[in-house]
Amino acid sequence: MADTVDTDKPEPKKAEQKRTEQRRSDHRSGKRRGLLPPPAWWPLPACALLGLAAGGAYGVLKAPEYAATSYVVAVPDETTEPATALGFAQAYARIATSSSTLAYAQPRAGIPARTLRTQVRAETSPESPMIAITGTSRSAGEAADIANAVADALSLSSNQAAKNTGVQLLLFNQAVAPSEPASPSAAISAAVGLCAGGLLGGLWLLARPTARRRPEQGAGRQESDGQRTPVGEYASLPAQGEHSETKEKESVR
Repeated sequence: MADTVDTDKPEPKKAEQKRTEQRRSDHRSGKRRGLLPPPAWWPLPACALLGLAAGGAYGVLKAPEYAATSYVVAVPDETTEPATALGFAQAYARIATSSSTLAYAQPRAGIPARTLRTQVRAETSPESPMIAITGTSRSAGEAADIANAVADALSLSSNQAAKNTGVQLLLFNQAVAPSEPASPSAAISAAVGLCAGGLLGGLWLLARPTARRRPEQGAGRQESDGQRTPVGEYASLPAQGEHSETKEKESVR
């Protein structure tokens, strides 16, 4: 009886040890489950946030740019048809940014001719003989001075040949210093950066290679295949009733 009592005592200790080991393993597995990998679509919000930050920073750090526009109209004389004035307006719009015109406008604009060429543009419509001359600068007053200087220089140079062409240019409207910049604000730049970043993130998701199959799935399929193979083997064996019938036939013979 003493031997039986001694052998029964260690069993509760072993059970407690098994329980503690099980708790430790469960705790470790819970920690592993907590460290889950990021979702597959994480590049989309990441690129969108990066684009938002880049666009906002660009809008804040970049100096504002102003634009002012003056208008010049081509007027035909009594002996010239209106269609001719429309054609000359197209021609004068092309030479508005030429070296000769900018040489006339440079003293009034107060900036070098090379810099003036990059800060002025001329546009016209195929339906009206009007030329729009736009000056751009970081200063609102300088932008208006550039537009007015180029418009005056173009009208003076073209009116010298008005007797031969039958068309003269008249200043229709002078440029005024704008009150707001023409460049986009920080909010618009941030919105554009957000859209661009989201687009790049979506393209990256579409262009990335497809993920390979996980080994767990392959192991599960192998286990399932291993479970199916015995079923096939058992299916190929004869039934118990058929085996007994064959034995009875052999005994009768």
